Amino acid sequence: MRLSALAPVLATVLLATAAPAAQAQPAPDGGGSPMVSGGMFRASTLSLSAYGEVKAAPDMAGITLGVLTLAPTASAAMSQNAVQMDRIIASLKSAGVAAKDIQTSGLNLNAQYAYEQDKPPRLTGYQAANQVTITVYDLARLGRTLDAVVAAGANQINGISFGLKDPQAAEDAARLKAVQALQAKAQLYAGATSLRLVRLINLSEGSSVSQPPRPMAMYSVRKAETAPTPVEAGELDVRVDISGLYELGK
Repeated sequence: MRLSALAPVLATVLLATAAPAAQAQPAPDGGGSPMVSGGMFRASTLSLSAYGEVKAAPDMAGITLGVLTLAPTASAAMSQNAVQMDRIIASLKSAGVAAKDIQTSGLNLNAQYAYEQDKPPRLTGYQAANQVTITVYDLARLGRTLDAVVAAGANQINGISFGLKDPQAAEDAARLKAVQALQAKAQLYAGATSLRLVRLINLSEGSSVSQPPRPMAMYSVRKAETAPTPVEAGELDVRVDISGLYELGK
């Protein structure tokens, strides 16, 4: 009697379990490939990434340079620093660097102390630092420009980086290589799985990256009669990363 009473309930549970779990829906991009609810393709898909890279000769350089001064008082340190920085900026302009390509990137004033065991810190003076970041477009004159600013009083050169005034052409060439590499990789995978590429569903691009700045050691003063500082620009690696999603078929 108890089993007879439970039979309709069990039948209802079994029927509910046998109901379809998902309904086929059109692809969101209007294509013919059906999707099940939840956004998963019924067809096989292939997700890949690739990159393209080209070499390009730089036509500009960014340099950070400046002057560090020490004096007994804060005002003296700043005053001496200002005099030297004025000479440095004047030498940059004389070397052909435009005013718009000279930008102050650091200005600091710090008290200096001497430390002795079992004694309180003793003020010894003040240190003033002023740095500018410049952009140079005539790379053939870069070495002489650095020599000129050192002769004018610069005692700090912290780094140099090379770049392109207009990277569009190099980036587009890298994009073409990236797409070709992605397509070749997709064909390889499709052949290895005995499938064919039906279509490219999605294509996205990452960032274009050039060679990172090259560190440059602290500059040392050279005599006027020596050769200009050698600076080699080399080449930049311009790279574009992409990723793609393909639909596969038999």
